[in-house]
Amino acid sequence: MATTDRQATTLALAHALSAAERGLAVIPLARTKLPALRSPHRDTPTPEPFTCHGECGRFGHGVHDASTDPARVRALFAAAPWATGYGIACGLPPHHLIGIDLDTKPETDSSTALRELALRHLFTIPPTVVVLTPSGGRHLWLTGPPDHVVPNSAGRLAPGIDVRGAGGYLVGPGSRTRHGAYTTAPGTAHLAPAPCPPALLRLLLPPPVRRAGGGTTGGDGRGLVQFVLAAHRGQRNTRLFWAACRAYENGIGATLHAPLLDAARATGLTEREARATIASAARMTARRRA
Repeated sequence: MATTDRQATTLALAHALSAAERGLAVIPLARTKLPALRSPHRDTPTPEPFTCHGECGRFGHGVHDASTDPARVRALFAAAPWATGYGIACGLPPHHLIGIDLDTKPETDSSTALRELALRHLFTIPPTVVVLTPSGGRHLWLTGPPDHVVPNSAGRLAPGIDVRGAGGYLVGPGSRTRHGAYTTAPGTAHLAPAPCPPALLRLLLPPPVRRAGGGTTGGDGRGLVQFVLAAHRGQRNTRLFWAACRAYENGIGATLHAPLLDAARATGLTEREARATIASAARMTARRRA
């Protein structure tokens, strides 16, 4: 390994440990910005739907490996000596981090789009951590309430604005990728992630599920199943994850497991993908209640 790569790995680990100290769960990333550790099950025949997200005890489950435990963080980086960056898992306690990714593309002006949203919905972004990306974009760090699950989305809020929520991660400042380094914007390194403004949070959450009669989702969960069935390509996993979280929060997760699975398959998800998403929602909900 080149000396520069070793230095990048050492720096990434140091930054990751610092983030873990602040309660941010981290994983090592490769120069591609993807998790540095490959799945331990990649060569394992899986005739049955496979949903292991770390239960096997081995590394290589992406964001499900994320930890704030310094010993585990060091072990993760020891297993991935080629890592040059680190990812910060969103949606986990105590911060329930939400990332607002303002992209830079010739056809969009994400900063202007966010300002217009703020004017239209009467909110302001409070002083918070801002991370500058190699492409000239910005990541705004906000915190969410523990009783709401903000899903990942791409362009749903506005063109050029992506959201990193539960099950997603942000590239941490101090990381080096093939395109350059991620750095904290001047004047924001000392800040803690600020609470997400309520008006913005309402925009980030999926709309309430409504039944045909006009009410919100009933105790039998039929509205949640319909919510999944109405998903289009690009939002199928997000809708399934949100619906499954609501089901487990309301104590009907086990009852709705099969109907949600059938609904997800009807939208085009494979059984394996759907089972994995529902299992993630069950774990996320259990972790928030612990």
